Amino acid sequence: MSQPLRVRYAPSPTGHLHIGGARTALFDYLLARKNGGAFVVRFEDTDQTRHKESGIEDQLNGLRWLGLEWDESVDIGGPYGPYRQMERLDIYKTYLDKLLESGHAYGCYCSEADLEQERAEQEASGEMGGYSGKCRNLTPEQIAAYQAEGRVPSTRFRVPADRIIAIEDKVREHVEFDSNGIGDFIIARPDGIPTYNFAVIVDDHLMKINLVIRGEEHLSNTPRQVLMYEALDMPIPEFAHLSLILNTDRKKMSKRDESIIQFIEQYKELGYLPEAVVNFIALLGWSPGGEEEMFTKEELIAQFDLERVSKSPAVFDMDKLNWMNNAYLKKAPLSRIVDLCLPHLRKAGYLQQGDLDAATGAWVEALVGLNQERMRYAAEIVDLSAIFFKAELVIDDEAAAILKEDHVPVVLTSFLAQVEQAEAFTVEAMPALLKAVQKETGFKGKQLFMSVRSALTGQVHGPDLNVSLFLLGKEKIVSRLQSLL
Repeated sequence: MSQPLRVRYAPSPTGHLHIGGARTALFDYLLARKNGGAFVVRFEDTDQTRHKESGIEDQLNGLRWLGLEWDESVDIGGPYGPYRQMERLDIYKTYLDKLLESGHAYGCYCSEADLEQERAEQEASGEMGGYSGKCRNLTPEQIAAYQAEGRVPSTRFRVPADRIIAIEDKVREHVEFDSNGIGDFIIARPDGIPTYNFAVIVDDHLMKINLVIRGEEHLSNTPRQVLMYEALDMPIPEFAHLSLILNTDRKKMSKRDESIIQFIEQYKELGYLPEAVVNFIALLGWSPGGEEEMFTKEELIAQFDLERVSKSPAVFDMDKLNWMNNAYLKKAPLSRIVDLCLPHLRKAGYLQQGDLDAATGAWVEALVGLNQERMRYAAEIVDLSAIFFKAELVIDDEAAAILKEDHVPVVLTSFLAQVEQAEAFTVEAMPALLKAVQKETGFKGKQLFMSVRSALTGQVHGPDLNVSLFLLGKEKIVSRLQSLL
């Protein structure tokens, strides 16, 4: 590619950033950064029935959270704006007029009722569906008659017959389409607003986009777009159509599929780390050269290329994402994980709103540190730490069996006395308390530690016992032991 690489992510602003869109944007971003090119974000908002005014900011916020900085868009401008289609209607009209003047497009006066009747007749006779082309060669008299009825035409592109349209796709490789199966398609509605297929080629041309990366659901649009590029004597960009993303049942992801978290905003709210989500999304259809799966954004930029993007569908595995996010959480600074956990602890009613005093801050830091190795995402801190907040202790079957053993009352009575006498109740003080119980009762190892843990947490196994005892605090430990004994 002789010209500097220019790629674009062009969503409809109809909601939050979806996983599929995030993957397209990420691949665009990685290639642009690797090749010193430009990453453009523009918005295809001509479908006003689905448009959400917050949709643009929702999309940009998702990209910001992922760390995908763009070079041109609605917020920072750029040399080829505006970057919203509804602000470009005059531009589209210029190119629409060119197609009409050259005969590559024509006015279609068919109403929706006419088209519906045509479809019904085709179905009844077993013909292939598609527009019949009845307005293709209207006479001036027919046009005048339609106009006298008050009909306003949509604009259709005149698809040439008997053409094989070949595309050398960067992912799908050689793909061919027969123009006879396309049919004349609408490129502008009666109100003059262009349809997707027409607006997108004008935007890509004027914004000098030379590589179009998008999902394979757009592959069938490509021959239509190639024909319009040719009709307007525009250079045709390269295309890369990414495979579908399937769920673990290898079925196409549905927005109602609850086995997968589908929107980037949800990952942010649940306390995933953006760098983990980026790493995971990069591997949806792209494979690096070796066995390594963990990459920084800089490493992804250095290694990413379209040659290793698979034609086969990618499988979205939540378990793998959670494993990967856990690996990132383990390495992250504790202070960062505390900040991610605080909103969830407050929402659960475990902590009050507002700033924490020094003692509470230290306590929360110990709580999060205790669970950092186990968390798959920050919202899990609520369930993982419930034993430190709930008044009622739930004892599982394994712990209940331990508590029935003969030595337990002796151990717990001794430990209760040690706790009541303790002056300093810190993590560092806990080993000495347990050592004193061992010395007094003669019980040690599992008989000592499992008895104390079962009585105070309701579980035989768990995270560091010394930190757990500190987090429970003197008052709660005394209360639980007195109740049990």
